[in-house]
Formats: sequence, structure tokens, C-alpha cells
Amino acid sequence: MASLTFLGAAGTVTGSQYLLEADRHRVLIDCGMFQGLKALRERNWAHLPVQPASVESVVLTHAHLDHCGLLPRLVSNGFGGRIFCTAGTADLCKLVLPDAGRLQEEDAKRANRHRYSKHTPALPLFTERDADDALDRMQPFGFERAVPVAPGLEAEFINAGHLLGSAFVRMRRSNGSGGTIVFGGDLGRYARPVLPDPSPGVACDVLLVESTYGDREHPADDGGAQLARIVNETADRGGRLIIPSFAIGRVEEVLYWLKQLEDSNRVPVLPVYVDSPMAVQALEYYKRHAHELDHDSRPERGEVSAFGTGRFHPTASSRESKQILATKGPAIVISASGMATGGRVLHHLAAALPDPRNTVLFVGFQAAGTRGRRLIEGEKQVKMFGQFVPVNARIERLNAMSAHADAAEIIRWLRTFPSAPGITYLVHGEPPAQQALKQRIERELGWNVHIPDYGERVDVPL
Repeated sequence: MASLTFLGAAGTVTGSQYLLEADRHRVLIDCGMFQGLKALRERNWAHLPVQPASVESVVLTHAHLDHCGLLPRLVSNGFGGRIFCTAGTADLCKLVLPDAGRLQEEDAKRANRHRYSKHTPALPLFTERDADDALDRMQPFGFERAVPVAPGLEAEFINAGHLLGSAFVRMRRSNGSGGTIVFGGDLGRYARPVLPDPSPGVACDVLLVESTYGDREHPADDGGAQLARIVNETADRGGRLIIPSFAIGRVEEVLYWLKQLEDSNRVPVLPVYVDSPMAVQALEYYKRHAHELDHDSRPERGEVSAFGTGRFHPTASSRESKQILATKGPAIVISASGMATGGRVLHHLAAALPDPRNTVLFVGFQAAGTRGRRLIEGEKQVKMFGQFVPVNARIERLNAMSAHADAAEIIRWLRTFPSAPGITYLVHGEPPAQQALKQRIERELGWNVHIPDYGERVDVPL
């Protein structure tokens, strides 16, 4: 028997991290950052739950920070192995990890300058140099190829349809003996643009599956009707549409739909500003890996990109970002971060929220404790840059654009498995969603389901 320890994404949607121990070898699957509530964020600063030098390798499901964001800290604290992932994941990590390091350093400098930290001096969680060191350890592999990750153990990446390069991971012994574990990572959706459907499940003894939307189902695809309504109503008021968006993954779908609506004359051709250097570079990576995208998101003949709207303005420098704030008239601004926890979008929100002509549109999951969650729950003022900003703008949300499978899609994916796993662990979800999904899986599939606690260690067949 081997063992599996749930070091993150247990009872919460962030901090994905699982320690697999077999034959005195240790492999970490994901090494994600905790986000949201302060009690969760403090885990990022705590002593690492496993000695980094004792870890043989890391297997990474995809490039979102809640799955990869603590890799620089792991490396700076002594991890000396390789980080296995797909080529798309490696490319996107080149964007998100150095950027996270820069933000950490900037936050520490700001805290020291204004002396609001409890620590003297305030230090970053990790630096940009740490991020670069982590990138040096990445070893990309293709989908559906056996990858030796430790003596006697191999992994296989299978397309999860959640993000460019995203995968669920099959772990088993190289000689074919023992059991099989599938780490679901984040599960994508069916019949959505940009990314292909999740690949069918594979036979396994142990399955870890996300439960972010385990207690609800996304609205039916309306062909962009709701987005068209929001764009048109905002433009008619002479306002601006601010879309806080995750810099990788979500921006592509937003642009795809805006282009479709423009091409069919369902919305006016407005200036569309993508105010995120990371998002702009991510678009280049999506174009580079176009063969991995869904067919409807590959460029048509004569097009440079399937994401290029009529008045598309990529924004790189902070000077260009400030110029957006100075422009007048209706426009669409897409900027990170997706949960409005930091980044350039805060400047756009601070300028837009007091004005009832404007709209703020959230297009992804908003974790508990984030500014985005507070806005969609109806707060009348939010604190930014040390001041309270009144909320007079219209607040909208589009769950249909979520990159996470909903409860029905999770069940649909589970039905593709050739047989029931011996046990299924629900991870990456808040407790109400996990309980609802557990009951549904047990009722509809008759599977053995368990919701692990943070830090729980279980024996697994391997």
C-alpha cells in the first residue's frame, strides 16, 4: 500500500496539493497557492507541510495559481527534483509564476514603505528569481504518454479541457502491478468554445475529482444572448463594461464571444482593451497551440486569431493602462485579476464603480472572502487602495462562461469511466457543494465517495 495526504483543496477551492508516498518515494501532485479567506492565505506562509528536499518530483495538472503558485517557494526551500507537466502548462507557467513573484516583491516593498506589516521587514512569499528557478525545473511532456516520475512510478497526462495544457493525471507503477490513481485536477466542460471536451475517464482504483460547482448547474448556453444584452445596455447608457477576468483561460472565451457577437451585428463594435500583459502573452500561447483548441476556435483562413475583435487594443505598459482610464465613451475593459483581489483591474473598478452608467461583469467563480464575492453578494461599498469606493455601477455575472464543470457535467464525466473506482475523493470545493455532489454521486452512480479533511492521510492501492 501507498499513502496519499491531502495538503490542500480539501474543504476549499484553492491550494491544490497532494502528497503521494510509495516505496519511500515522495511525489507531489500540484503545489497550489491558497486564496480567498485570510485563514486560507495564511497557510501559504506556514511551514511547508512536507520537507521539500524529500520530494522526488512534482506532477502538475495545469497552470492556474491555485495549482502551481507555491512551486517557487517549494524550490527556494530545497526542492531539487523535476516538475512534470504538459507543454501548454509549461508555457503558461512562464507567465503566471514570474508575475506572481513580482507582485509578492511589490507587496513587500509597499508594506515596508507604509509600515502596515506586522513583520519588520516585510518579506515576499517568494521572488521573481524563485519563480525562474522553478521554471528551470519544468519538464514538459505530451498528452497520453507514460512519464517516469519516480523509480517504479509513472504518470500520464490526459486532456481535461479546462485550460490550455490542462490534464487529469493517471498514476500507476511502471511494471503494471498494483493499483491506479487518477488525479482529476480541474475538470473542463462539454460543448464549449476554445477548448475541447474533457477526455473520457480511465479505469482506476482511486479517483480525485473537483467539486467547485457540485451543488449547481450552469445556465444553458444561450449563444451569447446574455452577454449581448449586457454590452448593449451598458453602451446605451454611455457606460463602460469592466470584466475582471483570470488572465489565462477566461480572457480567450470572453474575446471569442465578443468577436462572434460583433461578426453577427448583435453588439456595436466597441474598443476592447485587454489590460493585462499576461493575458496578451497568453493569447500568443493559445495561438501557438491552436492544434489543441476546439475546432471553432482555430483561426479561419485570412484571420490572425479567432480572438481578434474589430477594435482590439492589447495593453502592455502601465502608461497604456492609465491612458485607458483617461479615455471617454463606451468601451469594454478586460483585466486581471478574476476575483478582483489585485492587479490592474482594481484601478478600473475604482474608477467605474461609483458611476451607475457602468457595468462590472464577473465571468468566473468568486471564492469566499474575495472582493469579487462581496460585490456579487451586493455590498454597497468596497475598500480599495485604503479607501472605501461606493458601488453604484450595475453588477452582473455570467456563470455560463465558467471553465469548471458543473454538477451535471461532473456526473456526465464520471459515467465515462469503464467501471466504478474503489473510492472517489471530492476535492477543490466548498463544503455545501461537496456534500451535495457526494449525495448525487451516491444516489445516481452508487459509488463510494469520501470528502477528505485538510491534512488527512489515507492508504491507497498502488
